[in-house]
Amino acid sequence: MQGNESTRLVCSILAMDQSCFSYKVCRFCETPVPDDKPAEFICNNRKCAGRRRSSKRLFRLLFSIGTETRVMNVVAFDRAAQVIFGCSAQEFFDFSILHPCAVKIASKVLVGELLKVTLNTPKRGKAEHLRMTNIVPMSSDFEPVIETLRKVDWT
Repeated sequence: MQGNESTRLVCSILAMDQSCFSYKVCRFCETPVPDDKPAEFICNNRKCAGRRRSSKRLFRLLFSIGTETRVMNVVAFDRAAQVIFGCSAQEFFDFSILHPCAVKIASKVLVGELLKVTLNTPKRGKAEHLRMTNIVPMSSDFEPVIETLRKVDWT
């Protein structure tokens, strides 16, 4: 794929990177902010004009996917990732604080899941992975990750 091309394909999730599934942004303008910023901070983006803002989390999930002919690494950002997680990144982050194994279990739950996806080339030149911009689970009994995790006995 080159330029602003998009491709639709059927794939299976082979793995999910468990090291970093979300990132912190300004709740108003969605500019990324460092994780060590407090919940309320001064946002210097021109849209916020130095006003005090709160933060939220957005998904950034790195997956290895496989098709009939190849294996590739792709990234799913917030809107697309919410389809398979069934919740916001902030909700999943809060859940994972209470249940430290949640990310590991989520990764295991997703492995083998069959999806129809749209892949797009990155809009920024320095980005290295194709983007999953549309995700449709193929299984009729698909259950979002958060629903599966809520059924786990955490005791």
